[in-house]
Amino acid sequence: QVQLVESGGGLVQAGGSLRLSCAASGRTFSSYAMGWFRQAPGKEREFVGAISGSGGVTYYADSVKGRFTISRDNAKNTVLLQMNSLKPEEAAVYYCAATKRLFKRVLPHEYDYWGQGTQVTVSS
Repeated sequence: QVQLVESGGGLVQAGGSLRLSCAASGRTFSSYAMGWFRQAPGKEREFVGAISGSGGVTYYADSVKGRFTISRDNAKNTVLLQMNSLKPEEAAVYYCAATKRLFKRVLPHEYDYWGQGTQVTVSS
């Protein structure tokens, strides 16, 4: 069982940066690949990126490559999402999620545990 809590959301101007954090409970955190998703009102939940259990491999949606970076600290049970050059259309609730399935899972149903989400608002 893993419990996830996101933080760090807020209001940022277009072109600005924001760093989201996801704190996880449990002693087997490193056995989970972690993903970040986002969901805007009226839209489906969208894959943003993921990181392997060891932190050695990351994978991103094409729309965020080169601007977003995922990292993790297994000693602190934390995953970070650094977002740069944010666009107004990227305003959404951002979620972190955990899965024990093989890495590079991009569909929400492939993740077993979810946080409550944190709101990101990007003003134009």
